[in-house]
Amino acid sequence: MNARQALKESMDTPTMIAKAYLGDLDEADLLVRPVEGANHIAWQLGHLISSEHSLIEMVCPGTMPALPDGFADKYTKETATSDDPGAFHTKAEYFAAMDEQRAGTLAALESLSDDDLDGPVPEAIKQIAANVGGVFSMQPTHWTMHSGQWAVVRRKLGRPPLF
Repeated sequence: MNARQALKESMDTPTMIAKAYLGDLDEADLLVRPVEGANHIAWQLGHLISSEHSLIEMVCPGTMPALPDGFADKYTKETATSDDPGAFHTKAEYFAAMDEQRAGTLAALESLSDDDLDGPVPEAIKQIAANVGGVFSMQPTHWTMHSGQWAVVRRKLGRPPLF
């Protein structure tokens, strides 16, 4: 197994976890916050999808599918406090965007050599990733970190633990 294959494998588990945790939640459930002051699932999903798009575009320009018009603008620090259902997307839209962006991430990864993964990153993201490979490796950890909050929301809603 090479580094690209290992990175791809590392992205499969968080995708499975995300879809399992969110599978039986409805639109209203996506607006539940794990605790007061924390971000609800809808905002977190948009943030994750927008982040993945933006970060991969920074290290592999022109490789990511376009986000839906205005998508990223709905998931800023300023919108994180909104509980307006009309301000966010539907679960189906999140799943479609998540799948499309992840396919773009995997295609970008596949286009690189193992040596390319050692390449530099833009100055703006050096504090979160030392090289191109680091940007790819943070995608699954970012999704897993947020999905831990979804497990709490599930319990808050009376749903059983899944894992």
